[in-house]
Formats: sequence, structure tokens, C-alpha cells
Amino acid sequence: MSAATAENLETSDPFGGEPDRGGLVPERVLNQDEIDSLLGFDLGDDDASDRTGIRAIINSALVSYERLPMLEIVFDRLVRLMTTSLRNFTSDNVEVSLDNISSIRFGDYLNSIPLPAILAVFRAEELDNYGLLTVDSNLIYSIVDVLLGGRRGTAALRIEGRPYTTIERVLVQRMVEVVLHDAQQAFEPLTPVHFNLDRLETNPRFAAIARPANAAILVKLRVDMEDRGGRIELLLPYATLEPIRKMLLQQFMGEKFGRDNIWEGHLASELWTTQTEVRAVLDEHQVPLSEVLNLKVGDTLMLNATPDSDVSIRAGQIPLTVGKMGRKGAHIAVRVERPISKDAAAGLTKGGF
Repeated sequence: MSAATAENLETSDPFGGEPDRGGLVPERVLNQDEIDSLLGFDLGDDDASDRTGIRAIINSALVSYERLPMLEIVFDRLVRLMTTSLRNFTSDNVEVSLDNISSIRFGDYLNSIPLPAILAVFRAEELDNYGLLTVDSNLIYSIVDVLLGGRRGTAALRIEGRPYTTIERVLVQRMVEVVLHDAQQAFEPLTPVHFNLDRLETNPRFAAIARPANAAILVKLRVDMEDRGGRIELLLPYATLEPIRKMLLQQFMGEKFGRDNIWEGHLASELWTTQTEVRAVLDEHQVPLSEVLNLKVGDTLMLNATPDSDVSIRAGQIPLTVGKMGRKGAHIAVRVERPISKDAAAGLTKGGF
């Protein structure tokens, strides 16, 4: 191929009908914005509800806490209870605020815990599962200062590289028990549940209460004591909340799902005035279908009933009772001889007719 021919191939428009390099269309390269959109990364938006692409597929297994609206009411109640109880516990001016409620995978949360910290594993007795309460180091040292008479106006001293002392662990344990008692009272209007402290851990690996891929609800609480304070994070796996999931789906406290006592009473009162067709069957006789098809006008069917035979009283296909046939005035009547059977009443209740 000559140089002129090669130059023409390189400068020709691939979409203009002229020959190009082997008839191939040049590949289009994605820019960084298109790659971020495809993968679902957006540095300016942390809202998981707006994620798209591969990130949305990865997080599709997580159930957003907005689908459990009663949780917000429970945790708002927890904030109010904690504000009062921690004021009594510390004899100081304590303000508790709810930062946010989010869904997270349990393994991701364990990897994101800033150390050092104390992790309290507690058991929800009625729910037959566990939860996790994390107290960060700033709040630990603040509680120690407040309870042991530390000076005000000084930042909490944070000593890295040493384990927590027995006094610090005991004081934090007392605070955790107060928080768990408040959480128990916060759930009380919804369902009775007892949160019992199981153990305290400083290593997240020893606080594993669920599989790393399992979804959980993470509640971040901020505790401020004038010029000092810290965070408390409450993590409840979805497996723990599953027994009361229907209650958490309520839009307001006391909402009924699938059962309405007023409607049940109205239905029961209307059933007593409902008219039901009752049939009196003198006798039944089974014959082959071929014989039935051969019936002609004038043929006679012989029944096995006599004037003293019992008459079966039925509602649809359900036998209710039996009676005797007679005459009352100008009408043919049936006198009930036995009470209605319990099996027949149960069949009518289930809609058997």
C-alpha cells in the first residue's frame, strides 16, 4: 500500500461511506462522568435511594428503614427517655439527639467502627436475638470525667494505645444498662421486650452477632454534656426485628392489619338476619348415568322412603339435621327432630355453602 493510500485511509470519515481501516468503526471511550454513572458512584450525593447502576444492584438486598415507619416513633421516644435518664445518671445537663437512622450491612459496620471503643452485646429476650451498642472513646472519657468529678471546660483526655481500665468499663457498663432500660421502655407501647446486657467487648471481631452480609438498622445518637460528649450507636439486625415486623409497618400506634373488631361485630350481627335457603331431602338414589340419559316421559323412579322415614334438612350440600314430614294446614311441613350438629355449624362458618 502506498503512502498516499494509507494517508487517505487514516483521514477518511468512518461514517461517511469511505473505506476505513479494515472496515472497523473506531471504539468510543467513556468519560469519567459516564463511568461514575454506570457504576453508581456520585461524590456529591450520599443518599442511597438515588444510587443507580452496579451500586444499586449491590445494595438491592438492603431494606430501607423507611419501610418500617414505626421505628422512627420508637427511637424518638428513646431520645426523650435517654435525655431524662442520663441527666439523672450524671447529675449534669445532658442533651441527646438523633443523628440519623440508616440501613447497613453488618460486616460493613464492624469495619467502620472507630477504635478504641466499647461494644456492648445485648440480647432481646422476647425477640430471641441479639443487638449491638457501641460507645465511642469521646463519650467514654466524658462519662468518666463527669461521674468522677472531672474539671469542666477541659477537653476529654484521650490516651491511645492502652486498654480500658476496670473503672472505665464498670462506669460505661452502668451507662449502657441505663440506655438499654430506656430502649426497653421505648418499645413497650409497641411490644414488651427485655434487653439484657450480655457482655462488653473492645474488639469488633468478638462482637459478631450476625453474618457480615446480613442487613441491619443503625441508629446514631449524639450525647452532649455542655462542652463534652460523644456518640452512641445502636445496631439491630433485621433478624432481630423480624418477629415484630408487622408492628413496625404500622403508620401509627395501634393500627390494625387484617382484623377489625368493629367489622367483625357488624358481620356477626348481620349473619343472624341473613336468609338462607334450606332444602328438605326425602331420599337419595344413585343410578348409572346411562339410565338417567334413557329416562322418558312417564318413567317412574322408586324411592326407599316411607311416610315415617327421616327427612334430611340441608343447607346446600351440608346436612344440618333431620326431621319428620307432616302437614300443617294446607302446607307440607317438616318437624325438626335433632339439634344442629357441631360439624354442620363449623361447615357453615367456613363458608361451605
